[in-house]
Amino acid sequence: MPTVLTHAVSGIALESAFRRPLGTARVWLAGAVCASLPDVDVIGFGFGIQYGDLLGHRGLTHSLTFAAILAALVVAIVFPQGAPGWHRRALWLYLFVATASHGCLDALTDGGLGVAFFSPFGNARYFFPVRPIRVSPIGIGAFVAGDLLAVLTSEIRCVWLPSALFMAVAWLRASVRGEGDAGRASESRGRWR
Repeated sequence: MPTVLTHAVSGIALESAFRRPLGTARVWLAGAVCASLPDVDVIGFGFGIQYGDLLGHRGLTHSLTFAAILAALVVAIVFPQGAPGWHRRALWLYLFVATASHGCLDALTDGGLGVAFFSPFGNARYFFPVRPIRVSPIGIGAFVAGDLLAVLTSEIRCVWLPSALFMAVAWLRASVRGEGDAGRASESRGRWR
């Protein structure tokens, strides 16, 4: 798995695909939390849940089903009226994609058992054919004692830089189209409805 910080970075960057760049901090925070939350399953190790079990690491909480349910819960609880410039359907889609990005990044790592994308309907684990991201050890002690620099270098190269490029392109596209902060409010009112 990539580090929790890298999952958060990708969740924030994905917001650029749904709205003009530099969105609200509240929406970014929700995207970062949703992108990081699937790793809550590691607490199962303390309760004797095995890695490959339905509730094990990279199991149910890394699935598309979990992503859909979490996105719906966050929209219903945190954004019941939507957010400035966002309709609730667009927020759900963004938060679903941010949450699902967690499993996708994990499927790009060079370690672990793979990701149960289709849990609870099946517990088969998958990796993508290309796995350029160095897996981060589970637990702070293991992470610090491990090859911290190699893990972070891999994440910066494979996630942080592409995320920054993605956001920069979205920002430039909006700037070229004359959609700065002043124009954002007027267009976003009609968007995603």
